[in-house]
Amino acid sequence: MDRTLADDLARLPDLLDATRRAAADALGTLDARPVVPPGPPAGTSYAPEPLPEHGVGADAALAAFRERWEPRLSASAGPRYLGFVTGGATPAALAGDWLTAAHDQNSNSSLDGAGQDLERETVGWLRDLLRLGPQHTGAFVSGATMSNTTGLAVAREWLGERLGVSPADDGAGALGPVRVLSGAPHSSIAKALSVLGMGRNSLVPVPTLPGREAVDPAALDRALAATPGPAVVVANAGTVNTADFDDLRAVAALKERHDFWLHTDAAFGAFAALSPDHAHLVDGLDAADSLCVDLHKWLNVPYDSAVQFTRRGDLQARVFQNAAAYLGPLGDHPDLVHLTPENSHRLRALAAWFTLRAYGRQGHREIVERDIACARALGEQLSEDPALRLLAPVRLNVVCFTLTEAPTPDRLSALREAAAADVFVTPTRYGGIPALRAAFANWRTTPADVRRAAQALRRAAKEIA
Repeated sequence: MDRTLADDLARLPDLLDATRRAAADALGTLDARPVVPPGPPAGTSYAPEPLPEHGVGADAALAAFRERWEPRLSASAGPRYLGFVTGGATPAALAGDWLTAAHDQNSNSSLDGAGQDLERETVGWLRDLLRLGPQHTGAFVSGATMSNTTGLAVAREWLGERLGVSPADDGAGALGPVRVLSGAPHSSIAKALSVLGMGRNSLVPVPTLPGREAVDPAALDRALAATPGPAVVVANAGTVNTADFDDLRAVAALKERHDFWLHTDAAFGAFAALSPDHAHLVDGLDAADSLCVDLHKWLNVPYDSAVQFTRRGDLQARVFQNAAAYLGPLGDHPDLVHLTPENSHRLRALAAWFTLRAYGRQGHREIVERDIACARALGEQLSEDPALRLLAPVRLNVVCFTLTEAPTPDRLSALREAAAADVFVTPTRYGGIPALRAAFANWRTTPADVRRAAQALRRAAKEIA
């Protein structure tokens, strides 16, 4: 064994303790650190160091990381990182993730089955948490993009079943032209269609309700009738810009007149089910044929973690089955290796298992409801400033706003950068207007963080004006 490696093995408890102290220090200083540290001076960049020929050991590597890279990392685990829809890691989820690395399981095979048994238990808990029926089976994947891709791959096979072909065997070309209809799809839908060979151009935009990102059910009805034959509909339960929701029951009811697969992208919106005041937004979620739920958003487990659900596990196994002598059989209850694009994946489910076991339905309901209240509070505080205006009501956990005067991308970028030490928000465009959006999903966020974020944004808006 390499001498440095052997020395680290002999000192492993001390190294883990040093790592624990470094992690505790990073998390303990989140409030004092810039949410997004300033980048390098204009016209400069960070030069990569060459690969060392001889290693320096874990202690020295940790010291080098803390000196060279840690100061550049954002406080994305903290309460005022409101860009994208980013959760954090609850204490229990963090503990589970550390143990995931320590045990280093590849949980895809029944030949070494504890990992996939734990994953199946966790999927069952999530199904119960989101009030889905037992007909939905699921598996862990890396994030919403892979969850949407997996769901649409099953939809592609369903299209083939309706047409008497198998895209899994014969290729996507066997389907001929494909229609995928949606009102305000996430960008990952087009990416998935590209990967799956159905093509970005198969995505058919359907009009949304006036002033909304929710699909117009009547327009969807007409679009489905315009071209007969099986289709795919992508419904949205929580759009990126404004957290808007399609009327899922109305969309599902169109199956009485049209032949289509219903895929619902509920990456973060599914967690509205935890709030009694907002659960109506996901009425009909269970009607989906496939479903995307992203866990490193509102479940607050570390990146990367998501789950996909489907009613047609048989089609899912037909798409992703993997034949090799060293793998478990397909059977009536396929090993996880036969259910996703990955032959290998870490035991992602453990972090989710930990946080669900530790805090239960009530603990995660409290996180969701507090974040919703914080989003509304930020919306109210920004709307009080004449320099800023909301572009949509705060329906759930996303605040979409812009400058009242001259909301150009450059001015909004300057506003965002001026506030970046205290709050991180991301750019978007809504109704043709350049805008910014703040998304609340972190378990740490409190009203005090909202006040600090609002003050920073209002101060930056004043500076820009």
